Amino acid sequence: MQQEHIDAGKAIQKRTGKTFYLATRFLPERVRHATHVLYAFFRIADEVVDDAGGVPPEDQRAELETLRAQALGETEPENPVLKAFQNLRGRYDIADEEITEFIDAMATDITTSRYETYADLESYMRGSAAAVGVMMTAIMEPETEETALPHAIKLGEAFQLTNFLRDVREDVLERDRIYIPQETLRKHGISSEEIEALECSDGFKAAMSEELKRTEKLYREGVAGIRYLPTDCQLPVLLAAVLYAEHHALIRSQGYDVLASEPSLSTWRKLLCLAKTRWHWHWNRDPEAVFQRVSAVPVSDAEALDSRFGGRIPTR
Repeated sequence: MQQEHIDAGKAIQKRTGKTFYLATRFLPERVRHATHVLYAFFRIADEVVDDAGGVPPEDQRAELETLRAQALGETEPENPVLKAFQNLRGRYDIADEEITEFIDAMATDITTSRYETYADLESYMRGSAAAVGVMMTAIMEPETEETALPHAIKLGEAFQLTNFLRDVREDVLERDRIYIPQETLRKHGISSEEIEALECSDGFKAAMSEELKRTEKLYREGVAGIRYLPTDCQLPVLLAAVLYAEHHALIRSQGYDVLASEPSLSTWRKLLCLAKTRWHWHWNRDPEAVFQRVSAVPVSDAEALDSRFGGRIPTR
């Protein structure tokens, strides 16, 4: 990849993904450059449907198909990021199916604004968050990719669910989307209309609490696989998990009311997360143990069960 193409991707990531960009800075150069490009590709596709601004659905679909053709190498890339992505795709042998899954998921956002069950949402995330996890794993080149991959997918889903829970207000106001499953809302007596009106009730808070717990289970499953990544990639991925999960502390601190205002990590808070994670990592290179100590994810019953292992059950 040419440096100018990498720089184009880096600029997009720095502008639109500040939390992930901070963690990316700690990746080794061989992975960091590819991550800039991957993130920028994801963002370009995402913005086709997220920032459509009244663009007709058929035009959005046409633009996604143009991106798909360029990403798969079927047509000449039109911008530096797509040029770099084509190079990256060949170098790391990223399967066409993953690219297709991802673009299909972006197309889903054109017509789908509600998800009946968590299984429906999970199916959507297979093309978005999971595809991202697969591609990120490919560029890190772990020795046992088949072992690392399921955990990477879970971690990608955790990141995306955190974004959904953090961005409820923005999604409903700007895109008329609600990603909290309808079955969860009904369970707590909440209608979509109440969320659209930004009404935060006890039922909505209970629904948020339930979805936070579901997401935190995914964090634990995802972090358990960081040990299978190359040594020089483990801390950056762990840091990303700590930073994303920190939004959960903010959500809880404002009483689960994400409808009045969107939780946002301050620069100071991000740096504090970074400092705590690096300090504990210096003394203990076990990703699960460090995540348990420094993240906003509460310790699970299983982790608290056996004090012989410092409050956690060993995974190997």
